[in-house]
Amino acid sequence: MHKDSNNTGGAPSTPIARLRHRKRSSEALGEASKENGGRLLVNDHSKYKSMWIRAQSTIWMIGSFALVVYMGHLYITAMVVVIQIYMAKELFNLLRKANEERQLPGFRLLNWHFFFTAMLFVYGRILNQRLYNTVTSGKSLYQLVISLIKYHMAICYSLYIAGFMWFILTLKKKMYKYQFGQYAWTHMILIVVFTQSSFTVANIFEGIFWFLLPATLIVINDIFAYICGFFFGKTPLIKLSPKKTWEGFIGASITTMISAFVLANIMGRFLWLTCPRKDLSTGWLQCDPGPLFKPEYFTLPGWIPQWFPWKEISILPVQWHALCLGLFASIIAPFGGFFASGFKRAFKVKDFGDSIPGHGGITDRMDCQMVMAVFAYIYHQSFVVHQSVSVDMLMEQILRSLPYEEQYTLYMRLGEMIQGRLT
Repeated sequence: MHKDSNNTGGAPSTPIARLRHRKRSSEALGEASKENGGRLLVNDHSKYKSMWIRAQSTIWMIGSFALVVYMGHLYITAMVVVIQIYMAKELFNLLRKANEERQLPGFRLLNWHFFFTAMLFVYGRILNQRLYNTVTSGKSLYQLVISLIKYHMAICYSLYIAGFMWFILTLKKKMYKYQFGQYAWTHMILIVVFTQSSFTVANIFEGIFWFLLPATLIVINDIFAYICGFFFGKTPLIKLSPKKTWEGFIGASITTMISAFVLANIMGRFLWLTCPRKDLSTGWLQCDPGPLFKPEYFTLPGWIPQWFPWKEISILPVQWHALCLGLFASIIAPFGGFFASGFKRAFKVKDFGDSIPGHGGITDRMDCQMVMAVFAYIYHQSFVVHQSVSVDMLMEQILRSLPYEEQYTLYMRLGEMIQGRLT
């Protein structure tokens, strides 16, 4: 006892104690180095190798994305659906426990039942009018579509209740906590992930421009945050993401704002990007671009040097809206990434998946995109679309509420009223 008391506060006396002391010291040094910026990209000795892997994956993703966008609205929608399925798969697996799953055969199928029920409900609400506009030629098919639109909500609710009853009937003793945890986790995925990303499809059919520009701005912001942090980053930005730096954040913000203004001018000159899609066909679009996409010309002031090649510049009004999108993509959307980083830390995982080399999983690349998609839709509906009631909205109400005979009666009376006003 006397010997132990003499060693108190000094060096450990036994070999095991000395080993533990060295281990604790090395861990403390490791933590200190992390706090002092050891995890920043500028201090990462293998950063060039990881950058090369990440660059290859980025080029492949951008090329594939550009091809899908060129193919049109339906193909972009299909791409979004595939991305949502992969995201759901990654998130379902995050809390999956193999031992419990073996005792609950078919339980994973229930999660997918809720997922596809939500998909049917959300996409049915978004695409029902466009489905009607596509299949009005045949009377039998027309009646089927009208019935599906009319009873769409009842069908989705019935499917959900069937899943709810399925869940209750499969509850198993000693597994209640795991089953209810999975039930809550599934609904969180549907609300936080699926519902937000579904706004992307709504943006697509308002005009590919309103999908492509916000998505591109997020990609640009992500790329230049990585590049600026890679070469100049020295000041940590937030503890949730140790590799994020103020230099990367500010550099990416400036680049994103400039890109928003320039890209809006380029994209806004293509009708197939700016025209909204009113049906589910795949043909090229022609429409009146509207005042937002018609150039306005401004003469440059006299103090501009004579050698400057342009005497006037053309600006599309939509470019001012693009600056708002760029500002959101620079300042607010990155918080989607911070949320995902905190989420991964809570579950002690590095990435949501490993499907994209150098990037992680699909969810790792879509965290900011989901936040941006919701903002782009709300911004478009609030500040770009001026009509509170549109022809499409009235047609949707008529098709849902009135049978065929009353629709015909409405058509005849409306014709008589218009004819009377003309005379």
